[in-house]
Order: sequence, then structure tokens, then C-alpha cells
Amino acid sequence: MVDFQNILLEVGLVIFLYMTSIFIRALIRKDNSIVDVAWGAGFIIVAVYTIIQSGEVDLRKMIVSLLVLLWGLRLSFHIMVRNSGKGEDFRYKAWRNSWKYFIIRSFFQIFMLQGLLMLIISTPIWFINFSTGGPLGPWDSIGLLVFGAGFMIEVIADYQLVEFKKNPGNKGKLVTTGLWSISRHPNYFGESLVWWGISFYALSFPYGWLALISPVTITLLLRFVSGVPMLEKKQSNHPDWAEYKAKTAAFVPFIKFL
Repeated sequence: MVDFQNILLEVGLVIFLYMTSIFIRALIRKDNSIVDVAWGAGFIIVAVYTIIQSGEVDLRKMIVSLLVLLWGLRLSFHIMVRNSGKGEDFRYKAWRNSWKYFIIRSFFQIFMLQGLLMLIISTPIWFINFSTGGPLGPWDSIGLLVFGAGFMIEVIADYQLVEFKKNPGNKGKLVTTGLWSISRHPNYFGESLVWWGISFYALSFPYGWLALISPVTITLLLRFVSGVPMLEKKQSNHPDWAEYKAKTAAFVPFIKFL
């Protein structure tokens, strides 16, 4: 059985130190957007740290850590390229202009809050890496399939959006083709599948169902809190938005009420 209390403290300290270092860098650069680039890399740090601290490596740990590495590097690089030369993201800029005691609020409300979420969402990573391994089974195969589907959906959706924005003729238009024709936020849907897939690897262990707090948290956040609602509020004044919203599912492809 995983010693949750000690591991939470240990991994929590690692994440605290990491996010504090990102906060200091953001202060120097006057750009809190770098926390988005740091998000994926933070999970890689958790994976590397926990697999080293576990003192043993087996096939399941290697697979999960490699999947996290693949996902984290791709996401951080994508966001870094996307944000390059554009200044601070509109969300963080709005908070910078409206928050009183901005530095203190930024530390706790942006960096420490994201650190807490990172600790929760990384649950399957440290749960698996600190557990005694066994042979791979059906849940591992299901996890790989779900992760693969989510990762490909996320990569393709991001690529389609980048290519759409590259075309000067699309300036001011909504992307409604490709995966974006069956979901208004296919990249977020792919992201949630990634964490469902990773969490399924934990189901091979006793109490592994506890790791499902990870995909449940990220899915609810993306669908109802920081993902879909914030972007759709920004897009709501677009002249084509009402029509697009009426015919396209918000999150899960083809299922409009989700």
C-alpha cells in the first residue's frame, strides 16, 4: 500500500519549489504566461523524481514515465512556440490590470493553485512509481489505447488550429473544420483522455482507483472551470459563434450536452 501522507508531502515539496522558481522567473519577465509552458514540464519532474526515489524500475513505471515525458515535452514546446513574441496571455494580463496586491495574489492564486492541481493530477504518476510492480494486464493495455487516442486528438487539434491561424485569409474567423467541426474544444477533450489513460495504469494495484481523482479533476476543470468557459466567454461576441455553438458539441465529439 502506498504511504500517501509521506508521498504527498514529498512530492508536494518538489512541486512547491518548482512553481516558486517559475514564479520568480515570471516576476523578472513580467509575464505570468510562462506558467502555462511550465505546466507540462512540471509533470516530467514529478515522474523523474518519483521513479528515482522509488529505488526500483519495472516495465509499467517505465511506460508511464515515458508517456508523461512524451506528453509533457510536446505540450510545453507547443505552448512556448505559440506564445513566443506575443506577450502575456489575455487572461493573465486582465488579472495584472485588475488585481490589488497583484504579486501576492499571483503567487497563491496562479502559481500555488496550479501547483496544488499538479499534485492532484499527478496522482497516478507517483502512485505507480511508488508501488510494487506486477505483470502488465488488461488495464495497462486499455490505458495505452486511451492515452494514445487522447494524445493524437490533442496533437491533431493543436496542429489544425495552428495551420488555420497561419492563413491570413482566416484572420478573425473561427476554426470550424477538421476535429473542430465535431467539438468546439477537441484539444481539451484529448487532454482529458490522456489523463484517463495514464490513470488506468494504476488500476492494476490495490486502491488504484484512488488515482482516478486525476482525470476527474482535469476533466471537470477543462470542461467547467478554466478551459471551455473562459475561452467561450472570449469568443461569445464573434458573429459566427452562435451558429457554431448550436451545431457543434462543446467537449466530447458529437455529444452536444457534454
